[in-house]
Amino acid sequence: MPGDNVGKPQMVTCTAPVNIAVIKYWGKRNEELILPINSSLSVTLHQDQLKTTTTVASCRSFQEDRIWLNGKEEDVNHPRLQSCLREIRRLARKRRSDGDPSVDVTFLSHKVHICSVNNFPTAAGLASSAAGFACLVYTLAQLYGVEGELSGIARQGSGSACRSMYGGFVQWIMGQRADGKDSVAQQVEPESHWPELRILVLVASAERKPVGSTSGMQTSVETSRLLKHRADSVVPDRLKQMIEAVHKKDFAAFAELTMKDSNQFHATCLDTYPPIFYLNNVSRQVISLVHQYNRHCGETRVAYTFDAGPNAVIYTLQEHLAEFVQVVRHFFPPESNGEKFFKGLPVDHAVLSEELTKDICLEPMPKGISYIISTEAGPGPCVMQDPIQHLLGADALPKKNV
Repeated sequence: MPGDNVGKPQMVTCTAPVNIAVIKYWGKRNEELILPINSSLSVTLHQDQLKTTTTVASCRSFQEDRIWLNGKEEDVNHPRLQSCLREIRRLARKRRSDGDPSVDVTFLSHKVHICSVNNFPTAAGLASSAAGFACLVYTLAQLYGVEGELSGIARQGSGSACRSMYGGFVQWIMGQRADGKDSVAQQVEPESHWPELRILVLVASAERKPVGSTSGMQTSVETSRLLKHRADSVVPDRLKQMIEAVHKKDFAAFAELTMKDSNQFHATCLDTYPPIFYLNNVSRQVISLVHQYNRHCGETRVAYTFDAGPNAVIYTLQEHLAEFVQVVRHFFPPESNGEKFFKGLPVDHAVLSEELTKDICLEPMPKGISYIISTEAGPGPCVMQDPIQHLLGADALPKKNV
């Protein structure tokens, strides 16, 4: 842990990924510690396409802790943010009390400036809080020299953030302990395990969702009997099957489990009173398109999943990617600016057969999809080594282009 002998801010910048659950987390048994009512499993998306970048600076001249999110200063006293900050500082002090001479005691009392940006829409159902809190915790840990298991701290910021602490395929083990010490994330397989797997994010809306995940979950826990049945009787067995499908790279099983779990999650939202609607007409059109496409192909080539928002995340294999992207283009015709419609990893052009387009009984929905992000499974949080990548300037305030 660096000292601060000349009053110059010590600065660390890191990035962290978005993760998309294929076995969903919905509902807490402890609101304060963010302990879930069921375990879950996700795929970490590649940071080349979707990531949060966070810079944390510490200096003895700082008067107070401050935070800027996507260019706007926010309340640094948010309880979840304070929980993460407090826990990282506690672990740093513990290192010092355990006799580690590299820990500078005065450094632990300095205030911090935090600046964080997403390269994707915030609060639109694309797991922005997961990437954000994972990045915050990882960056703070680098600044304070804290090592070891960090997913339990990230969980206290946002439940699904614990899964963004690892790359590839990640399980969040719900745990049994009342203090939450055993409610942590664990990598099931690394990002290199299934190189043929491809992921498409179909952005139907980049707007802030009408019902936030936190309040939505709370209402579901209080009112949905289906949610309790799901947590107790469905998820445990489904999770085992999903882990086996991932180990074996069995796409058909992976796809079916993913779609069924997404459907059941949104069914619990409907079973909530009053009901919660995260899907819209575009979402339902995507669901129909996927099932009709799979039926036409005579096999399950594509799977959808929806988090708490209308945007579809599509899983498929490299060999089917080009054709399905063309199917999406056909049934969701983009505006004339086709270049902005597609982002991320390049996809080959494909020509659709007349039989395929006739067999799918859907009317095209122009402008239904704003844009597509093409990506793959990726790694967990990373440290940015080049100082030019810092989001804070020499004055420890956000740079003008942030």
